[in-house]
Amino acid sequence: MKSISLLVVGCAALFLASCGGNSQQQQSMLNNPLEYKTVKVKPQDRTIDTKYSATIRGRQDIQVLPQVSGQLTQLCITEGQKVHRGQTLFIIDQVPYQAALNTAKANLEAAQAAEATAKLSYESTKNLYEQNVVSEYDLQTANNSYMQAKAAVAQATAAVTNAQNSLSYTVVKSPADGVVGTLPYRVGALVSPSMQTPLTTVSDNHQMYVYFSITEAQMLQKTREAGSAEAAVKAMPAVKLELVDGTIYEEAGTIETASGVVDQATGSIQLRAVFNNPKGLLHSGATGNIVIPIDYKQHIVVPAAGVKQLQTVHQVFVVENVDGQRTAVVRNIEVAPYNTGKEFIVTSGLKAGEEVIAEGAGMIKDGALVK
Repeated sequence: MKSISLLVVGCAALFLASCGGNSQQQQSMLNNPLEYKTVKVKPQDRTIDTKYSATIRGRQDIQVLPQVSGQLTQLCITEGQKVHRGQTLFIIDQVPYQAALNTAKANLEAAQAAEATAKLSYESTKNLYEQNVVSEYDLQTANNSYMQAKAAVAQATAAVTNAQNSLSYTVVKSPADGVVGTLPYRVGALVSPSMQTPLTTVSDNHQMYVYFSITEAQMLQKTREAGSAEAAVKAMPAVKLELVDGTIYEEAGTIETASGVVDQATGSIQLRAVFNNPKGLLHSGATGNIVIPIDYKQHIVVPAAGVKQLQTVHQVFVVENVDGQRTAVVRNIEVAPYNTGKEFIVTSGLKAGEEVIAEGAGMIKDGALVK
C-alpha cells in the first residue's frame, strides 16, 4: 500500500513538472524575442491564370445522312480526309433511280402528245362552234379535255423533277468544308434516311468552338461590374487553351457568347470561346482547359507561408511597436478568390508599408516578441 502511494505521488509530481515546463516554454516565447523573416508590404501588379475544363467542337459538326434508300456502291473519301463543299463523299446504287427517271420522262412525252391532240381537238371544235356547227356543250367538253391534258403534262413534269432529284441524291456530297469523321458503313451496306447513325460527320474545323463553364456567382459578379451580360462577355480578356498534354495552344481565343440559362444541376453558366485552327491541330470532340488571366492592379501581396487560415478566415501577423517592443499582432485580412499558390492577394486589412511576418504563421503566437 505504501508503494502504491509513493507511485501516485511521483506521477503527480511529474505531471505538474511537465505542465510547468510547457507554461514556462510558452512564457519564454512571449518574453524572449525570436527571429522571423518579415517583409514590408506594398502595392503590386499580379496576373493569375484560372483554369476551366473545356470541350472542343468544330464550328460546324454536320451529320451526313442519305436522302434516298439503297446500297452503298462507292466510298469516295477516307476517315480524317479534308473535303470541300460539294465534294462527292458516297454513291448509292443509281440503277433503280435511273430507271424511275426514264419512266418519268416517257410518261412526260406521252402526256405532251396527249396534250397536243387535245389542243387540236379544242381548236377544231372552236372553229365549228363559231360556224354554228356544234353546240356550246361540245366546245366546253373539248376545252375541258385540253385542260386535263395540260394538267397531266404538269404532273408528268413534276414526276421527272422528283426522279431527277432522287437520282441526284444517290451522289452524297459534302455540305461544307471540313474534315471527315468516322465511316461506320462500307460498300454494300443498305442505307436509308431513317437510320440512326449518319454516314459520317463533316467537321468545319478552320475555327473551333471551345465550351466551358463558370459558376453563377462568378458570372453575376462580372455582369455587375460590366453593367450587363453582353458587356461582361465583351470585357473578358483573350483566353488561352491548355491541351491534354499540358502545352498551351499557340493561338489565343476570344470569348464570344455566354448562355442565358443556368444549369440547375451544377449551378454554372456555359461560355463559348472561338479559336482559329490554321494547322488543324484541334479536333472536334477533344478536351482541354481554358486559361483565363485575371489582372490585379496595385494590390498588396503577402507570402502564403505568412498567412494563417482558419476555415474561411485568413490571418497575418503584423509587427507593431507595443510598449517599446516589436510584437507580432494577429490581424484578419480579406483576400482575392484566386491566388498563385505562393502568394495571397489582399483586398483589405493591410496598408502599404506595414511589416508582416513572412514565414511560419501557423507557429506564431499573438503577442510574441519579434527580433
